[in-house]
Amino acid sequence: MPNQIHHVGVAVADLDESIRLYRNALGAELVHRAASEAEGLEAAVLRVGDDEIELMSALREDSPVGKFIAKRGPGLHHVAYRVTDIDVALAGAREAGLELIDSEPRIGLHGRRIAFVHPKSMGGVLTEFVEG
Repeated sequence: MPNQIHHVGVAVADLDESIRLYRNALGAELVHRAASEAEGLEAAVLRVGDDEIELMSALREDSPVGKFIAKRGPGLHHVAYRVTDIDVALAGAREAGLELIDSEPRIGLHGRRIAFVHPKSMGGVLTEFVEG
């Protein structure tokens, strides 16, 4: 099961402006930036102290992040938990009766195996498992 929080994902309307805001207001350090045409998003990982925040903007309105912003506006998108073994974490989630978005792990923008749990199963919050 989860060892600790890995990062918090925040959906934003303007990635460059949001990076500047987090740098100026919180002293955040940009550590990684990548885009995924397949996922329809561009993301930036910023470090604040020992913790990370993932800012995500939509490349297309029909992408998951685009739909999220259209429905709810910018804001908290997901909480990601670090797990030692994602296969064990997914099996435990299934046994607990959680609805999985990803029945099998996939490679995320960080290059690590990830999987999402549906927000209906976690009190309305999209939950991500990140292996490592």
